[in-house]
Amino acid sequence: MNSATPFFAGLGRNSVCAQAGQGTGAQADLGNLPSWRLEDLYASSTSDEFRTDMAKAETDATAFESKWKGKLREAAGKTGDAGIGAAVKEFEALEDLMGRIASFAGLTYFSDTSNPANGKLYGDVQSKLTDMSAHLLFFSLELNRIEDEVIDAALERDRLAAHYKPWILDLRKDKPYQLDDRLEQLFLEKSMTGPSAFNRLFDETIASLTFSVDGEAQPLEVTLNLLQDPSAEVRKKAAMALAATFKANIRTFTLITNTLAKDKEISDRWRGFEDIADSRHLANRVEREVVDALAAAVKAAYPRLSHRYYAMKAKWLGMEQMQFWDRNAPLPETPNALIPWEAAKDTVLSAYHAFDPEMAAIARRFFDNHWIDAPVRPGKAPGAFAHPTVPSAHPYVLVNYMGKPRDVMTLAHELGHGVHQVLAGAQGALMASTPLTLAETASVFGEMLTFRALLNQTKDKRERKAMLAQKVEDMINTVVRQIAFYEFERKVHTARKDGELTADDLGEIWLSVQNESLGPAIRISDGYETYWAYIPHFIHSPFYVYAYAFGDCLVNSLYAVYQNAEKGFQEKYFELLKAGGTKHHSELLAPFGLDATDPSFWAQGLSMIEGLIDELEALDKAEP
Repeated sequence: MNSATPFFAGLGRNSVCAQAGQGTGAQADLGNLPSWRLEDLYASSTSDEFRTDMAKAETDATAFESKWKGKLREAAGKTGDAGIGAAVKEFEALEDLMGRIASFAGLTYFSDTSNPANGKLYGDVQSKLTDMSAHLLFFSLELNRIEDEVIDAALERDRLAAHYKPWILDLRKDKPYQLDDRLEQLFLEKSMTGPSAFNRLFDETIASLTFSVDGEAQPLEVTLNLLQDPSAEVRKKAAMALAATFKANIRTFTLITNTLAKDKEISDRWRGFEDIADSRHLANRVEREVVDALAAAVKAAYPRLSHRYYAMKAKWLGMEQMQFWDRNAPLPETPNALIPWEAAKDTVLSAYHAFDPEMAAIARRFFDNHWIDAPVRPGKAPGAFAHPTVPSAHPYVLVNYMGKPRDVMTLAHELGHGVHQVLAGAQGALMASTPLTLAETASVFGEMLTFRALLNQTKDKRERKAMLAQKVEDMINTVVRQIAFYEFERKVHTARKDGELTADDLGEIWLSVQNESLGPAIRISDGYETYWAYIPHFIHSPFYVYAYAFGDCLVNSLYAVYQNAEKGFQEKYFELLKAGGTKHHSELLAPFGLDATDPSFWAQGLSMIEGLIDELEALDKAEP
């Protein structure tokens, strides 16, 4: 088990992240954008505390192996300091310590991936933590080899073990797929020169790219932002700049994709996973049938959602057919004024407060305590994410704030993750982590609260139309686009089993799923075949993307319950968030009368998007 805490919880949905260059007038107009204070973890990588913790983690990991390896079955028959519960408690303390170190190195690196010192720190820490994790690897493997009846008796006998029952039982779901100890150790140690190395190559390649627009070199996010420009000519130039740079680097991205897909196929084959996405489903603690039902429901809804909406948008823009670079173009009704940081902060906090003051109070701590990194900087990680770090510390949020309405929604989204992570932290380092399918619940719910608050304040019909259209586009990006991404991954990983894929192969697969999902109102022309290359989820966490669609549909259903609830919803909602990873999605949704295994659950979630499109159509017909 690798102690490194995963990054990119809520790393955006790869629609368009709005940003501007450092030092521009637009950036200055946004006010004082905060940078996070990583000193809450460590003062620096050369501080005494950091060096002491590194040494302690190494010593404690070795001591833990010496104390418990080969003795867990015996410990299962005991209680107190000699019992299984005590062993898990010591393991949890190590996970927290090593997670703190990993978080500091990772957040430092993603603050500026172009800084060689940051890259060295990140690489060195990963290497050392991998070595330490080799001493801990035995623990989960040996624990899972103990017979069910012996574990059941230990959970009844040992009060401390009973506390960790959700984690122990959850761990045992991995039992059919674990290998012998030496093979697991080989997989762990080789990960540094395998998937981890190619992940880092992707990150550093993306961070180093520039895109020439009118002779000016721009970073990725700034160029993506131009796809929201009111001028069709500017959007086209940005799209062609993106295509040109992606094409110039396509061999690197193709190599990375082929290597990681093959690496995953090897791992899945050795572990005995039947389907290419089963390892992700297992990690998400969600059944394959549930995900298949979600994907089928969304694909069946393409004509009613994306196809229908984009046909309406083409008409609003005065086009018979939009070009692919027009997909996120603003409507003429869209306000152009930038939203200062303080206004964005007040908007999100007031929306959270209207739902529950405690939710706003937790979110406010991110602003007051410098837990947010907002400015655009050269080398900074693109997009947005919320990183939980470890329960003994606190989460951090990264955004690239440019003052567009979508940026306000992104802030609301990531703060939802942050609130969730704070509340779940009480479960401890082993049980705070939430499966991805449920990890998107609070983030999407936070977005919905903010959107509804803003919509209720808007009386002008034209502004209301622009807001509704933007929300529909975001929901299409979250649901339709992510299921299309999931289909792309399924086709890529399936095809990779028969041999290496060329850039043309990948481009053809990409275009096929995009044409299907976007529909006839969008013309996909030359250049777009390379746009798969910059999506980080394909690299960092294969098949992650369906979690966004799962979360959006779940929240749509959840929000419908909230709208119809007389009282008590907030309390049940907070209990859901506080549960962390201790309960299955069926247990968490039951108090709300929701069941993700019921096909009507997905239909209800998708109907909310369709309802917003209906409202847009009605507004359009009502216009003189």
